[in-house]
Amino acid sequence: MTTPEPARHQGAIERHQGDSPWEETIGFARAVAAGDRVLVAGTMPLVDGVLQGEGDPYEQTRAALGNALTALADFGLDATSVLRTRLYLTHARDVDAVGRAHKEFFDAARPATTLVVVSGFVDSRVLVEVELEAFRPATTPPAGPDGPAGTTRARTTQASTTEGRTP
Repeated sequence: MTTPEPARHQGAIERHQGDSPWEETIGFARAVAAGDRVLVAGTMPLVDGVLQGEGDPYEQTRAALGNALTALADFGLDATSVLRTRLYLTHARDVDAVGRAHKEFFDAARPATTLVVVSGFVDSRVLVEVELEAFRPATTPPAGPDGPAGTTRARTTQASTTEGRTP
């Protein structure tokens, strides 16, 4: 896993890897930050490659959400930063158990949430997979000689649009 820089540059994209073997096989990042958003990819209930809570949708949801929140922590975020959760489950009968686990993590934050029943996952023992989208507040750029960073650029841009014009 990588550590993000304390200050972000506008337009910069940060990608963080986790410990899923699928990240390398398929070619994806566990979490990606762009601007004020951090997206956490589909996260299964695996710890060090070992399925957690086999046969138990409640425990699998807790493990998957824990993994996803760990990915957010790499960006200095927690459950209160989460805007949206998506929970994919293999059986509609598991909605109550999955919902109970979700509420334990997000009762105070109340993100927009979608539960979707799917036909299965790459590991047939997995009952639940989760995705998160979080808000990352902008850091205040350091002040320069003309005020906050970006002020000079805005004035330069405005000046360049009026060049060559007569008053």
